[in-house]
Amino acid sequence: MMTVASACYKDIVMDNGKYVRYTPEQVEALERLYHECPKPSSMRRQQLIRECPILSNIEPKQIKVWFQNRRCREKQRIEASRLQAVNRKLTAMNKLLMEENDRLQKQVSHLVYENTFFRQHTQNNATADTNTSCESVVTSGQHNLTPQQHPPKDASPAGLLSIAEETLAVFLSKATGTAVEWVQMPGMKPGPDSIGIVAISHGCPGVAARACGLVGLEPTRVAEILKDRLSWFRDCRAVDVLNALSTGNGGTIELLYMQLYAPTTLAPARDFWLLRYTSVLEDGSLVVCERSLNNTQNGPSMPPTQHFVRAEMLPSGYLIRPCEGGGSIIHLVDHMDLEPWSVPEVLRPLYESSALLAQKTTMAALRHLRQISQEVSQPNVSGWGRRPAALRALSQRLSKGFNEAVNGFNDEGWSLLESDGMDDVTVLINSSPAKMMGLNIAYANDFPSMSNGVLCAKASMLLQNVPPAILLRFLREHRSEWADSGIDAYAAAAVKAGPCTLPVSPAGNFGGQVILPLAHTIEHEEFMEVIKLENMGYREDMMMPGDIFLLQLCSGVDENSVGSCAELIFAPIDASFSDDAPIIPCGFRIIPLDSRMDTSSPNRTLDLASALEVGAAGNKMCGDVSGHCGSTKSVMTIAFQFAFEMHLQDNVASMARQYVRSIIASVQRVALALSPSGVGSNPGFRPHPGAPEAHTLARWICQSYKCYLGVELVKDEGSEPVLKSLWHHSDAVLCCSLKGVPVFTFGNQAGLDMLETTLVALQDMSLEKIFDENGRKALWSEFPQIMQQGFMWVEGGMCVSSMGRPISYERAVAWKVLNQEEEETAHCICFMFINWSFV
Repeated sequence: MMTVASACYKDIVMDNGKYVRYTPEQVEALERLYHECPKPSSMRRQQLIRECPILSNIEPKQIKVWFQNRRCREKQRIEASRLQAVNRKLTAMNKLLMEENDRLQKQVSHLVYENTFFRQHTQNNATADTNTSCESVVTSGQHNLTPQQHPPKDASPAGLLSIAEETLAVFLSKATGTAVEWVQMPGMKPGPDSIGIVAISHGCPGVAARACGLVGLEPTRVAEILKDRLSWFRDCRAVDVLNALSTGNGGTIELLYMQLYAPTTLAPARDFWLLRYTSVLEDGSLVVCERSLNNTQNGPSMPPTQHFVRAEMLPSGYLIRPCEGGGSIIHLVDHMDLEPWSVPEVLRPLYESSALLAQKTTMAALRHLRQISQEVSQPNVSGWGRRPAALRALSQRLSKGFNEAVNGFNDEGWSLLESDGMDDVTVLINSSPAKMMGLNIAYANDFPSMSNGVLCAKASMLLQNVPPAILLRFLREHRSEWADSGIDAYAAAAVKAGPCTLPVSPAGNFGGQVILPLAHTIEHEEFMEVIKLENMGYREDMMMPGDIFLLQLCSGVDENSVGSCAELIFAPIDASFSDDAPIIPCGFRIIPLDSRMDTSSPNRTLDLASALEVGAAGNKMCGDVSGHCGSTKSVMTIAFQFAFEMHLQDNVASMARQYVRSIIASVQRVALALSPSGVGSNPGFRPHPGAPEAHTLARWICQSYKCYLGVELVKDEGSEPVLKSLWHHSDAVLCCSLKGVPVFTFGNQAGLDMLETTLVALQDMSLEKIFDENGRKALWSEFPQIMQQGFMWVEGGMCVSSMGRPISYERAVAWKVLNQEEEETAHCICFMFINWSFV
C-alpha cells in the first residue's frame, strides 16, 4: 500500500500552467476510492470531486488519468508477481530435471559396468578349463549364501527400528538412485505445466511406479495429505493404525493394516500389513516410507482376513524436500506385489501393469496434491467451485459407494441372493443400508421410512479392441441407448419418496438428457455433473415431477492416457439434496487389460471414421487400425443398486437381473460397433447401402466443392491426405442423405465436436433436429435451390447440439456432392458451418 501511495504521490497535475504534486491526503483519498471502484465512470468521477473536498482542485480529466495509471501499475504488479512465481517454478523444475539427468547418467554408467562385467565373465567362462569352472561355481554358490549378513528382526522397538532404517535406505535408492531400472511412462512428457516426471519399472519383481513433481505446499502439509490415503486413493477401503512408537532420532514408526477394494467382481480384494516410518533427513527433507511385514522378517504378524488376499508392499514412500521460495519437491515411489496368481489368467495383466499402478496410485497422489495446492493459492479459480472440500467429499462418496457395491463385503451387511439359474448377474441384498452408507445416527433413524433395504445387481464382462474412453463417452452422451427411463424413475422414487411400485416400461424414449457441469479437477481427468432427464414417462399413480436429476462422476475420458481406467458413476438426487443425504451409486468401470506399453493414437477417431465402411478397402482399413493400435482387451464392471421395500424383494431382484442383462446386451452392441474389427459384421451401425468408402467420399466432397464454388476446400495430395485434411478442417463439415427426412451420414472432427456426438451416433440424427422451427422452414425452402444451382450460401444463425446446447455460426455453405463414378449423380448434401461456437 505504501509503495503504491509513494508511486501515486509522484504523479503531477496541471494547475494554472504549473505542475504540482498530489498531496499525501489526496493520494490516500484516491487510493480509498480506487479500492471501492477501480474503473469509475465520468459521472462517478464528478461525484467523487463533490464528495471529497480535498479533490476539488483536481480536474476530472486528471482524475481519469490517475485511475488509468493506477490500473496499469496494478496490472504490472500482478504480472510481475506471476512471472516471479513462474520463474521460481521453472527454477525448481530445472533443478528436478538436472537431478533426474544425473540419476539417468548413473543408471547408464551402472548398466555399462554390468555389460562389461558380463562380457568379461562370458569370455572367461569360454576360455577357462573344467577345474576353474568348478571352482567358479563353488565360489558363486558361497557368494549367494549371505543370510548371516541380514540377521532376523523381531517385534521389539529395536527390531522395528532396524526394519525401518533398512526400508528407508532401500526406498531412497529407488527414489533417487539406480536400485530399479525406471523407464519414462509413455505419453508423459515433463514440463512446467505437466504433472511431473512419471516413470514405471522395467524388469523388477512386482509392479512399480515413480513420480517427481512440484507442489505449492509445505513438506509437513504434503506428508499429512499423503498419509491420509482415504482422502485421495479411491481404491483404499480402510487404513487402521494399530500401534505407533517414537524413535530416538525424532522419527515415528507405525504399524498399519490397509484394505484395498477389488476393481472388478472377478477378483478378490487385497489387504496389507505394513510398517510406516516417518523421519527427517540431515538436509531437512521429510521422508515417509512403508513396507510389508511378513514372517521372513520375524516381525509382528497379522492373520489373514476372510475375503482378502494378502498382498505385499515392497519399500515405497514419499521423499519431500522444501523448495526455495516455498512449496515442495516430491519423489513418490509405489512398489507392490499384488499376487496375480490369485486371479483368473485373463485378469493378470491388471495386477502386472506398472502403468495402471502409476495412474491409479502414484499419479493420483500427485494430482490430489496439485488440486489442493491450487485451491489454497487460487480459491476463487478452482474448478471445484467455492466448496472444493465438499465436492471432493461428494465424489469420494460416489466412488466409495460404487466400490462397496462391486465388492459386497459381509461386514457391510451384504448377503448373496440365490441365483435364478444363470451366473451372468450376481444379486446381493443389504438389509442395513444405513450402515453401508455411513449415515449419521439422526438420518439413519429416518432411513426405514424410505426403504428397508438395498439390492445390488452386478456383472463383469470382457471387451475386445474397444478403447475404454471412447466407449465411456458414448455411454455418457447417449444414455437412451442403454438405459430404461422406467427404471430411472423407480430408482429416483425410491430415494426421494418412499414406498413405490415397480416400474413399467414407458411408451416412448427419453424426453431428453441435459448435462449440467458442476465441477472438475485442474487437469480435467475427473469431472462431476448433474444430469437432468426431462419429461420422463411414469405411471399415473406415481406422483412425481416430470424431471429426474442424477449426480454423476466421470473420469478416464482421455483416450491418450496409458493404463488408465474409465468410470461413469451416478446416483439419483433431488432438489433438497444435502451433504448427509443417502447416495446409492450405480455405474460402469472399464479397465484396460493390456500389460504392454503402447500409446493410444491421437487420431483414434479418424481411424474409427475410416473403419466405419464397407467393401474391400474398408476392411483393409480395419486391418490397418488393428495393426496400428494393437488388439486391446478390457474388463467392464457394471453395478446397479436399488432401494426397495422388503416385501418387494423377489420382484425387484427379478427386475434388476433383467435390467442389467439388457444393459450388457446394449453395451455389447455398442462395443461391437466401436470396435474396428466388428464394424462390418454389425448391420445395426453400418452406413446405408451404397455408401462409399471414407477416402472416396472425402474426394467427392472436395471435388464438388471446387466444381460449384471454384476454390479448393483442402489441398489435393492424394486420397489419404485429402481425408486427413478434411477430417482436421477447422470448420464443421457434415454430410446428410437425400431422403425425405435427411439424416447425417458423415462428419469431420469439428462437425462431431459441434454436435457433441460420435460418428456412430451421428448416423441416427436427422438434419431437422439441429434447427428450430424457423430454421427448418428456411432450410426446406432452400433445398430446391441447392439441387438446381448446386450450392447455396446461408447467413449466420443458430442451431443446437445433441446435448441441447445452442450453437452460433458466422455463416454456412451447402453444396451438392456428386458421385463422380455414376455420371455425376447427386449422392448427398454437404454443409460447412464457418466459425461456429457454443453460446
